[in-house]
Parts: sequence; structure tokens; C-alpha cells
Amino acid sequence: MELKETFQKVKAASKTLGLLTDEQRNKILQAVADTIIAETPALLAANAEDLAKMDKANPLYDRLQLTEQRLQDIASDMRHVSTLPSPLGRVLKDKTLENGLHLQRVAVPFGVIGMIYEARPNVTYDVFSLCFKSGNACVLKGGKDANASNSAGVELIHKVLITFGIDPNVVTLLPATHEATGEMLNAVGYIDLCIPRGGKKLINFVRDTAKVPVIETGAGVVHCYFDKGGDLEMGKRIITNAKCRRVSVCNALDCLLIHESRLSDLPTLCEGLAEKQTKIHADARAYETLKGHYPDTLLYKAEESEAKMKKTDTNVKSIWNTEWLSMQMGIKTVASEDEALDHIATYGSGHSESIVSNDETAQKKFQALVDAACVYVNAPTSFTDGAQFGLGAEIGISTQKLGARGPMALEEITTYKWLITGQGQTRA
Repeated sequence: MELKETFQKVKAASKTLGLLTDEQRNKILQAVADTIIAETPALLAANAEDLAKMDKANPLYDRLQLTEQRLQDIASDMRHVSTLPSPLGRVLKDKTLENGLHLQRVAVPFGVIGMIYEARPNVTYDVFSLCFKSGNACVLKGGKDANASNSAGVELIHKVLITFGIDPNVVTLLPATHEATGEMLNAVGYIDLCIPRGGKKLINFVRDTAKVPVIETGAGVVHCYFDKGGDLEMGKRIITNAKCRRVSVCNALDCLLIHESRLSDLPTLCEGLAEKQTKIHADARAYETLKGHYPDTLLYKAEESEAKMKKTDTNVKSIWNTEWLSMQMGIKTVASEDEALDHIATYGSGHSESIVSNDETAQKKFQALVDAACVYVNAPTSFTDGAQFGLGAEIGISTQKLGARGPMALEEITTYKWLITGQGQTRA
């Protein structure tokens, strides 16, 4: 294993983090945040190198792009993480047995967390801040599309760590190669947990290949169901925000499900989508309703779109389970809430789902029966975000049920150990 020495250094460095106080960690995080602002021109120049190599029409372009405002937001999130309570040392259980043994279950770091991600340079900073705050070292494996941006970010972090006398190996960026990914996924004994953050193809590869423990952060196939009892103006705002706020993120809306009794309101619901030049792939009934009320150049029949997509991409199974990551979405007409729930169960990815309805019974049924990490009532799925949930930054959004689920932040990247104190008891 060519990277064995690198992994050994990270593992050794991870043990030094336990000697830091939370106050020291917070001071270092604030210093990194200040340096991000101070070094904004250099970070943007590195990012420009990456952007120059990518077609602006690529859905990943928006994720790759850093701006002055985005760097300010990254620094702000890092400062916020520094103000959060430490997740370490929390007593999760405390009991004394009949034999006098005192048991405590206490939160501790995993040790070394490996992160595999694509064209998302912001992840470099988010992962560092959360791992450092929670006492974990991190091994970063970014994609080649963002290599200059990631390298500049890690170099900046290293400079700050060194000024505080911290081993810079606590955050290590691997080469942007497939070989490095393979070695990372097989680094048993060195990496305690691996988290992939990217599209379905990446996540499936990591899950199927890794020998180290993995938490899946899922691709999002996200729905909004507009119920027969939905408020029209509220629905319009929610649908527009969920789809158009930022189309390249995993919580962006992919498919609108509309109750057949509200089809006449569909043109109004889609007004904001038209203003944002959103392509719509609609089933037959929705298509006929929108025809003449939505730009012809942006309106497509779902079955025809699906046929075209299958010709060019053998991975396309259905238009209804497509994560668009671009200014496109599907619209499906349903006869009942049960049909909407069946559609979500069939095509959803367990990420984020939403209902727009003023019917309390329909709301509760949706919340009870939708199997997803985040279930919304009368709110857009755009809120599925660690910072929006008050968790600080996030390391990913888990769609698993074992362990962490939904936005993963400080508490979700700690494990625990049992501390047992006796007075000489022996077992019979």
C-alpha cells in the first residue's frame, strides 16, 4: 500500500488531539476562519484554475465555484462550530449496578475519518472544522475537478495548525487519483470511518468496495406532494424555493406530485419555475394542463424525455428516480395521497420529502408513512442542511437507518466507550 506511511502519520497525529482542550480547539478554528477571509484572493485564484477546466453547463460547476460570499459563509460556519458545545465527554448513560459497579457511557472521537467527495471545495473546510472540534483527524480525498481549490484550502489550514504547534497530519489531502481512493477504502486499521459525499455512482462504488466502515450520504431524489388541501400561494413559494434556490445540491426538488383535483392550479404553482427557466418533464395530464400556460421550449412529455435519456445513458431506469442536479424536474399527477406515498416509496432515495397541505390528517399520515431522513410539512426541502438545523456545518446527510440519519454534525461523528469503576468486585 503506497499510502501506508501517510495513513500511519494521520493515525499517530489523531492521538495527539485528545490532549487539546475545547478552548484550544475553538481558538484554532477561529484562527482558520480569520485566515480564510485574509487569504480570499489566493483561494479564489486557485478555484479559478479548477473552474477554467470545467464546462459552465456542467451541473457540478455551481458546486465547484467559490465566491467571496461563499468563503465568508464558510468562515462564518467555522466560527459557529467553534461556539458549539463540545460533543466529547458527554455522559450518555450513568448507572450503578446492584453489585456496586459504576457504569458510564461516554462520547469519544472515532479517531480518523476519511472523506471522499467530488467537486465541492467547501467540504474541505466543513469536514476539517467538524472533525477538529470533535477530536477526529481527517483524511480527505477530493475529486480532480477541485484539486487546486482543495490543495489551497488544506495548505491554509496546515499553516494555521503549525503556528499553534499542532501536527498538520491531523488533516491530510490524498492525491486526486482513483488509486488513492482504492487505498483509502482498504486502509483497515488506519481509517475508522469513511463517508462518501457525492452522486449515486460514487456512493455505490464506495459502499460496494470499502473494507473500512462506511456511512452513506445519499443522493437525493426529492419530492414535494401538493395535496388537495394545499394552499396555492404557499405551494408556489415552497416549490420554487425547493427547486430553484440552488439546483446542484442533494436536497433540491426533483419531482412535484400534484393531486388531480388541483391540476387547474398547476400553471400558478409553476410561475416561479418558469421565471427561473426550469425545464419540466410532465406526465400526460400535467402536460396538457400546462400546455399554453408554460413556455413551450421548457415543457416536455415525461415519457418522451425518458426514452431519449435511456438512449444516451444506460444507467437511467426511469425519469421518476432521476436526481436532476440542474434546472429540470418532473411533474406527476396522482389520484390520492396514497398514490403519492406509493410513488415516493418506489422512486425516493430516503433523503428529504415534503407535503403542502392544510389537512392535519394528511400531514400526519405523510409524516408517519414517508420513509426518509427528513420529512417536511408546509416547508421546502431546501432546509435539509446542518447549518439550518442549528448543527453548525455538516459533514454530510445520511440516508442510512443504522447510526446517524439526516444532517451529520458534531454528535454524529463521535462514538462512545463504557467506563466501569469498581471496588474490587469479582464475577462468580
